[in-house]
Amino acid sequence: MRLVGLTGGIASGKSTVSSLFVSAGVHVVDADIVARNVVQKGIGGWKKIVKAFGNDILLENGEIDRARLGQIVFGDPVKRKLLNRLLAPNISFGILWEVLKLWANGCTVIVVDIPLLFETKMDRWTNPVIVVWVDPKTQIERLMSRDGCSEEQAQNRINAQLALDWKKSESDIVIDNSGSLDDTKEQFQEVLKQVSGPLTWKERMMSRDGLLSIVLCTTAGFLLAQKNLL
Repeated sequence: MRLVGLTGGIASGKSTVSSLFVSAGVHVVDADIVARNVVQKGIGGWKKIVKAFGNDILLENGEIDRARLGQIVFGDPVKRKLLNRLLAPNISFGILWEVLKLWANGCTVIVVDIPLLFETKMDRWTNPVIVVWVDPKTQIERLMSRDGCSEEQAQNRINAQLALDWKKSESDIVIDNSGSLDDTKEQFQEVLKQVSGPLTWKERMMSRDGLLSIVLCTTAGFLLAQKNLL
């Protein structure tokens, strides 16, 4: 099984590339969707957040006001770290569970879309790591346009994350999303060829079918050895 890491920065276009993978028929585990699921009203992640941040971050229906919570944590590094620490176990388990389900169904290539791939050290379990990069000026402009925030607010949100240039330096593959969508799609096609290439022997052994083959061969060898001993 090939577990591909996909990450980037805020407004870098990671979600666009993730959607391109889905459209190409590649299975994607989206950490943002997992994160939303673990903070649904009444479950573990929801209880942790309410206990730490109070009822002020709840909507009238009891669900978490994600916009309000985002304003709080982006403006306070201590609270941001607290939120990440509270939810990291729930999100990591949720991602693992989604990967296991796909593995059990025989999927051999899975893209894990994780904004905090490096921050949570999950890059250690993925290969290759793809970073969606964008130049700083374009990143600020896109964020301001997308969220209707000021330049200062946009810069503060960008500064709250690991530097995109650093992520770029730590990646195996870079998709430069500074240009047009067509430019990004053209780069994506080359990346898709790399990601969809033949599995290495180690990746084959990690797949469902590979593991089953090992188990069957081991069992057959054990039974043969037992027979010869009789």
